Amino acid sequence: MNIDVAALRSGQRRTLARAITLIESTAHRAQAEALLAQLGPAPESSLRIGLSGPPGVGKSTLIEALGLHAIDQGHKVAVLAIDPSSVQSGGAILGDKTRMPLLSTHPRAFIRPSPAGDTLGGVARRSFEALRLCEAAGYDLIIVETVGVGQSEIAVSQMSDIFVLLVQAASGDDLQGIKRGIMELADLLVINKADGELQHSAQRSLADCKAALPFLPARREYWHTRACAVSALERQGLDTLWQHLMDLRRVLGDSGRLTHERAEQSIAWMQREATELLHVALREHHSALQMQLEHEVREQRITPAE
Repeated sequence: MNIDVAALRSGQRRTLARAITLIESTAHRAQAEALLAQLGPAPESSLRIGLSGPPGVGKSTLIEALGLHAIDQGHKVAVLAIDPSSVQSGGAILGDKTRMPLLSTHPRAFIRPSPAGDTLGGVARRSFEALRLCEAAGYDLIIVETVGVGQSEIAVSQMSDIFVLLVQAASGDDLQGIKRGIMELADLLVINKADGELQHSAQRSLADCKAALPFLPARREYWHTRACAVSALERQGLDTLWQHLMDLRRVLGDSGRLTHERAEQSIAWMQREATELLHVALREHHSALQMQLEHEVREQRITPAE
């Protein structure tokens, strides 16, 4: 599968889609690595946003509203939507485009659903590389939507400049359903669905979030996590959310932290890749040893630790 790098850099969406298909393929890894090597350094003019939240919180609706808002500000928006994969069949629905009908058809937007597969952390194994391809194609705002929310959903924070956590508009007790670990990684807490019957609940949740923030360790010494309430459905509160994003982006740029943090992102994903390769090597090249050990553990001849 040959990819025209010039066409990719010119922003041709079909070429970008083919390039992502290439890097996700296990059969063309050498070609994928050659393509990635031609991209050069990542442009610091781009902004990488990781977004997570519990099922039903309205991630896709918010992404569409935020994406359209960003396009109005002159940006090109790419969305990498990660769908959970079936444990039994390995399949995924990949229906995010249907939940973003306006953004998916906009000429200045690109949406790519990908299955999470058996990769932990809420993102797909090649998400970081797909993000780099989007940047090479001229998309300066890349949003990575994770599969859900949980203690293991920290991988997205290792590939994004800003990590946004969505919170359901409900009573404060529901905040207990979100693991503290992921809240400590959030740069912004966003209470969605602040409209209709949930408007008052959203304001209570916002107050609860703001009250909880001082008791959480700060992710960054130069930034205090902020919280805001929005209605993605009615496009309310987006100006405030956008201002928070731009404030942190400006802090990252002015302080020179962006260069350092981008380097750390690359290191983190190198380490993840090394771990994945070790698992693949064990499964593909030492399967007999693995089966023997599994049999001995099953028969309780040795412990899992042994």
